Amino acid sequence: MSSSAPLKVGFVPEHFSTPLHFAQKHFGLDAELVPFPSGTGHMITSLRSGEIDVGIGLTEGWVAGLGSEDIEGDGGYKIVGTYVETPLCWAISTGAKRGLNSVADLKKGKIGVSRIGSGSYVMGFVLADSQGWLTDASTEPFENIPLQTFDKLRAGVNDSTVDFFMWEHFTSKRYYDNGEIKKIGEIYTPWSSWKIVASTKLVAADGKYDSRLEELFEKLDKGVRYFEGNKAEAVKHISTKLDYSEADAKEWLKTVKFSKNTRGVDIKVIEKTVGVLQKAGVLKSEAMKATEMVGTQR
Repeated sequence: MSSSAPLKVGFVPEHFSTPLHFAQKHFGLDAELVPFPSGTGHMITSLRSGEIDVGIGLTEGWVAGLGSEDIEGDGGYKIVGTYVETPLCWAISTGAKRGLNSVADLKKGKIGVSRIGSGSYVMGFVLADSQGWLTDASTEPFENIPLQTFDKLRAGVNDSTVDFFMWEHFTSKRYYDNGEIKKIGEIYTPWSSWKIVASTKLVAADGKYDSRLEELFEKLDKGVRYFEGNKAEAVKHISTKLDYSEADAKEWLKTVKFSKNTRGVDIKVIEKTVGVLQKAGVLKSEAMKATEMVGTQR
């Protein structure tokens, strides 16, 4: 079950992509890396349409995509690997001159999201649940307004298209520092933050993977090890090729732990994610069980 064509791997072009970059630069990963600045929700659409073969994105986005009520067939992808072991810190941002100063001010407001079903969309429900605002499961706690990209989300809070949005802390920090937006809170995912998914076309009925997918895991593991052993090079890459300062890159390195063995998924993490998303009202019904979402368990 293999092909000679390189895999098309979707990724978010942020600091978390550094081990993937090292896997290709230093260990010859034979793959076409396709950036998705609009995030996990966009990758789900592209996986299902066959535009990409693999996606590296947010746990909650992948689970929400497979747990939706309108899912068709096999869902188009399986969760096959673990990229980041640590949770993600989502910063809660509003416009620099807006009169919103705390999470309490956001109740029933307008939330900017990249896409419906994305991590930024899912975390809105998790935030509402943490605040006790999900009293009626049939009523959405915020008005969700898709704005696709991070730059459009920043513009949206400043021109009042939306009241707030949530994005990863260090990606947002530069824009707090330059006064473009302001931070009014933060919330952590209650699960490890990044997973690897593959098109169901790469996963055989007996659970065996396409040989290119096995190579991806092997090279990613090497990229992670190189990342851990070459922090100065990682900081240089993040601060020169991506939108981060050197100081922020160094600070982020203290907070993140990548998986040393990217192949496979802890089913308990997916079960927990399903449970929280059901409670938050993102998954109205469990269209697919956690065991069915996962290609290989650890």
